[in-house]
Amino acid sequence: MPSLEQITIAPGLTFDALTAGEPGAPLVLLLHGFAESMHCWRAQLGALGDMGYRAIAPSQRGYSPGARPDPNDTANYHIDRLMDDAIAITAAAGYGDARFHLVGHDWGGSIGWALADRHHARVASLTILSRPHPNAFNRALHMVDGDQAQRSRHHKAFLEPDAADIVLADDAKWLRERLAANGVPAAAIEAHLAVLGNKDAMEAALAWYRARGAIRGPLGPIRVPTLFIWGDADDTVGRVAAEGTVDFIAAPYRFEVLPGVGHFAADQAPDRVCELLLEHVAEHPA
Repeated sequence: MPSLEQITIAPGLTFDALTAGEPGAPLVLLLHGFAESMHCWRAQLGALGDMGYRAIAPSQRGYSPGARPDPNDTANYHIDRLMDDAIAITAAAGYGDARFHLVGHDWGGSIGWALADRHHARVASLTILSRPHPNAFNRALHMVDGDQAQRSRHHKAFLEPDAADIVLADDAKWLRERLAANGVPAAAIEAHLAVLGNKDAMEAALAWYRARGAIRGPLGPIRVPTLFIWGDADDTVGRVAAEGTVDFIAAPYRFEVLPGVGHFAADQAPDRVCELLLEHVAEHPA
């Protein structure tokens, strides 16, 4: 079973994290997305720990109460700060400049792509769930005859000043319905809401979107062995963006489509995600 730990990287930046496996074993860092938490990785943490890895899944900046700088200053939540956190967490966990495996879903996937671009020498393997390479996503987003802009319309809504109140209204009705519609089990929904279902945490989570704005910065080709997992029932990421990711990978690449699975694959199809992840990290040791 995963254990709850706290990881401090600097004054005012102490992260709640679920961990599994023995310290010093090959590291796998797992980064969650919106609107969830470190709890989305419980199955994968257990599977990785059982197979001899050290797995760490932090509740990231803004989600952890001990790492929640002022969300009104969106510079605190720029993706560069989120990447800095990830690298600092590996160091604080005792891995210094060692190579590690990186896993990201949704916003955590955005961070994962950027880290693999900037720190490719550190990343032994990259596993991304539900978030295409930013260049593929941008290309699909701007297709006149495509559907990605419609699928992503909620991103602009998150930039509005009252977005947190809307998402949390009526006992987080919008969020509960969105997660349930994507096959997230009820117990997992409650675990995520225990982290994110309050105004302070939600404002900080939405600050990620506000810091980025509506445009995702382009990246270079990824030079890290990459596994991309996409559910074909994902209501926010279409097939064009998902299949187009291959155009921006300059390393061994595997694209796995999960039939009937929505945006939150780690929660909805944990066994299959564990199987694919374990195969990938074993094939590309740190």
